Amino acid sequence: MTDRHALPLHVQISEMLIRDINAGRLTDGERLPPERAFAERLGISVGTLRKALGDLADKGMLERVQGSGNYVRARTDAKSVYAFFRVELLEGGGLPTAELLSVERVTKDAGLPDFGSSPEGFRIRRLRRLSGKPAVLEEIWLDGTYAETIQPGDLRESLYLYYREALGLWITRAEDRLGLATMPDWAPDAFGLSPGAPTVMATRISWGQDGARAEVSRNWIDTNIATYVARIV
Repeated sequence: MTDRHALPLHVQISEMLIRDINAGRLTDGERLPPERAFAERLGISVGTLRKALGDLADKGMLERVQGSGNYVRARTDAKSVYAFFRVELLEGGGLPTAELLSVERVTKDAGLPDFGSSPEGFRIRRLRRLSGKPAVLEEIWLDGTYAETIQPGDLRESLYLYYREALGLWITRAEDRLGLATMPDWAPDAFGLSPGAPTVMATRISWGQDGARAEVSRNWIDTNIATYVARIV
């Protein structure tokens, strides 16, 4: 993805902190570092950090105490751009970013679970990084009824956000199944595993707001870098 389609920096920081809180790297009641020192550590301006902290406060995940500091308020129901993204670094958390490899409208792969009504789908291939580390190779299939064409420049860092804003499609639920697989032959050199290498693959079926299966994805995870996490609360 180009920077033009990346999330605003303060949203990226907010999402990173949400994932760190959910992973337990930031605990309930923990006091964050002073804003100036925290911004310096993150390599951002104090203004950007304050926007991110304001977003967390709006979501009920941060308490800002005048003259004392900012305190984590852990909760599991906060809305997040990456609420459906279940892969984390081995140490927890990690900010997701995506590099688009290709997008094509093609006949659906016969090996995919049934979804949608069109014989064609948009096949979107991406390399997903977590805090800069190549962690997941993604192949997302969107049913062809949702658009006539999709140009690479149209896509956003968060596909679900793109679906909502550009296509009027809301992904309301998803089902993931984990299994063993081998890396596909289109795996780029930048990924840590070579084509044919064994790994864990998560297959996801996603439903839209009308209750129909809208999307299927296959996600090859580099288990040297990351792991699939599902928290039960």
